[in-house]
Amino acid sequence: MELLNWLAEPMLYGFMTRALIVTIAAALVCSVLSCWLILMGWSLMGDAVSHAVLPGVALAYIAGVPFSFGAFVFGAGAVALIGVIRSTTNLKSDTVIGVVFTTLFAVGLAIISKTPSQTDLSHILFGNVLGVTDGEFVQVLVLGVITLAAVLFKRRDLTLFAFDRTHAHALGLNTHWLSTLLLGLLALTVVVALQAVGIILVVAMLITPGATAFLLTRRFPVMLTAAAGISVLTAVVGIYASYYWDASTGASVVLAQSAVFTLAYVFAPRRGIIARARVRHAHRPAAAGAVQ
Repeated sequence: MELLNWLAEPMLYGFMTRALIVTIAAALVCSVLSCWLILMGWSLMGDAVSHAVLPGVALAYIAGVPFSFGAFVFGAGAVALIGVIRSTTNLKSDTVIGVVFTTLFAVGLAIISKTPSQTDLSHILFGNVLGVTDGEFVQVLVLGVITLAAVLFKRRDLTLFAFDRTHAHALGLNTHWLSTLLLGLLALTVVVALQAVGIILVVAMLITPGATAFLLTRRFPVMLTAAAGISVLTAVVGIYASYYWDASTGASVVLAQSAVFTLAYVFAPRRGIIARARVRHAHRPAAAGAVQ
């Protein structure tokens, strides 16, 4: 009975119920997309897009339009700008990404510093899931459903593209279009997660679930399921932890994800450090006998 009361108490407040639903929606979408980002080595691109949306969010706030509109425009614009610079210079991808996202992030900070109210800076950077309005609530759910549906509908093509681009192209798949689709979905995912954890912490939600699932399994379908399950579970744990410990909601969710990653890093059956140490230890006697 005490456990039921403990679980039910936060849900007595409407803002906590909305926060839980929004955080779960953001965590689920981020976790699914993170699997492809990990496999393709696009983690830094997720970092870039999440930071590059800041000017769009700031301008949307000034103009009085939804944050999601400005965030998506600048997120997609950042992806396009990175592509243009990469195709017109000899710079490596990580260099171009670093230049673009730091520049746009600085532009966003400059815009925010010139706005009359400074109180929204923390909301933009770190999220304001406890203050989500009814309109934002519906917006996040709709964008989340669209993003998740698009990813799952094209999952086979995207998976083949992630594992072997050359083979995908040989089979007649438009790899350029798939790359554009994935980057567009990344921008939408950032918009979805923005309300929950903010620009800075959204990077963790885009990377940690996929990285954790990657340590636990070698099969991609299982990886998708594991990442989604871990992300939803840690979202719930983070919400409850933030309520009872009076801590930042976004930070609590990310810390819960990091804790699960740490457990996987240590105890994963094949890729954990304990399992790897056992394999090395088992090979040493055989190697020593061969030398003798």
